[in-house]
Amino acid sequence: MRIILASKSPRRREILAMLGVKFEILSADADESSDITDPAELVRELALRKGRAVRALLQKRGEWNEDTLVIASDTVVATGEKILGKPQDDADAARMLRMLSGSTHHVISGVALLCGDRETADFDKTAVHFAEMSEKEIAWYVKSGEPADKAGAYAVQGLASLFIKGLEGDYFNVVGLPVYRLNTLAQSFLGTSLIELK
Repeated sequence: MRIILASKSPRRREILAMLGVKFEILSADADESSDITDPAELVRELALRKGRAVRALLQKRGEWNEDTLVIASDTVVATGEKILGKPQDDADAARMLRMLSGSTHHVISGVALLCGDRETADFDKTAVHFAEMSEKEIAWYVKSGEPADKAGAYAVQGLASLFIKGLEGDYFNVVGLPVYRLNTLAQSFLGTSLIELK
């Protein structure tokens, strides 16, 4: 089976490679604007859009068939009723970090699988407990550049780990690809686990 990861994210690439899955990377522009306010519904929808954009590109190239599987994902950070995507600039990153400081928020990742004319999507949710961050720590972290392209303006696997007291749920979900959910989705959708797709 030809497996394609519909993502530019180096983190998703690293996670899938760590699992021993052989895959190609192909991403296509997908409209990510949405009025959906429920984080779980939003990430499911955006993951599907990313997957559909790659499927359309492969169809255009005449490369789409029943033996091709597209994996797509999308991640947001939610605090209270607010959904935090990627920061627009340093000031926006600092604003987000102030919101997360000293509180618990949720990271929600959607994952979609597309094969032939079938598609499915699900999501996973992880609680992350942040320590209080001083203004000096926020400024230092923003200056590091790490928050720039991260949902919620932080990377759990990077420098932000200095401020994370703990989490409940799938760690890889916070990094950007919900491994457990991906595997259970593959089992129900394909009748096989990721282990057998290697």
